[in-house]
Amino acid sequence: MTDFTDLVDLAAERLGGTAVVANDEFFAAKENLLRTPPAEWREGVYTERGKWMDGWETRRRRSPGHDWCIVRLGVPGIVRGIVVDTTYFRGNYPEHCSLDGCSLDGVPSADALAREAAWREIIPKTALQGDARNTIASKGDKPVTHVRLNIFPDGGVARLRVHGEVTPDWPTLARSGDVDLAAMENGGWVVVCSDMFFGHRQNLILPGRSTHMGDGWETRRRRGPSNDWTIVRLGHVGSIRRVEIDTDHFKGNAPGACAVSWCHAPGASAEALTSAAVTWNDLLPRTNLQPHARHHFERELRTADAATHVRLDIYPDGGIARLRVIGRPGGMT
Repeated sequence: MTDFTDLVDLAAERLGGTAVVANDEFFAAKENLLRTPPAEWREGVYTERGKWMDGWETRRRRSPGHDWCIVRLGVPGIVRGIVVDTTYFRGNYPEHCSLDGCSLDGVPSADALAREAAWREIIPKTALQGDARNTIASKGDKPVTHVRLNIFPDGGVARLRVHGEVTPDWPTLARSGDVDLAAMENGGWVVVCSDMFFGHRQNLILPGRSTHMGDGWETRRRRGPSNDWTIVRLGHVGSIRRVEIDTDHFKGNAPGACAVSWCHAPGASAEALTSAAVTWNDLLPRTNLQPHARHHFERELRTADAATHVRLDIYPDGGIARLRVIGRPGGMT
């Protein structure tokens, strides 16, 4: 079973996650909860309200109740677990937390979320440790668009990660024509790779252009035979029309060449995808790559009518910033 922390962070800033409203943020702002970098400590730094803290922190509660913060997820999905990170909150972390969720159309206002949303419990009240990454699994099975982090009774949380499975609105996406079947926001997932020493495999399918060399997938220098590779599960079965391979920022370490293949293997495990149980079909034959460049392939592609996965081989090693697999989702009416 996949560790839930390996799943997409549905609340990630990169996907559009936003801390919409909190009942209190006296010492530190709610927006810090979703920041991408790990929390930092600034020795001796104070504001007019107290010690500067890299997180969301409420004042000391002197009345009944508890504090809360509502987050609009960057992409709707089924929550499989959360990480409540209390790094550097040692004498001021909450004793407990819980998580609620709701599913709403459009972009409701902060007032509507706070007063009118029909919240349901995703994670019950759970004890927290200070200065720690508290990982809490969920048994939720319904997609949500927003979550509410409750802390009991008050205190500070450095970061919140909401891991789960993306649930795109494919009928709506299909009406727009060709879409990126591999995109993380469309349910794509990088299942497995040969190596990711310098850059995580999931970076390949993040939205937007890469921001620096560390924002892509990069393998160590290969000293033996063979080559590096990665396999992406598409968000929806479909026919592939175009492929984009971006080596942005990889100047002295881009692969010399690449090849792309596809398979039709719904529900296949990582073990099956890397064994003889799955037949791979050529999509893009081995093709030279240039450093720090966006490569677009269309006429070069062979037919791929019902692809569920793509495999990117790089020769012999190196870094790729982004992979886009543009196509038409199948079975949509």
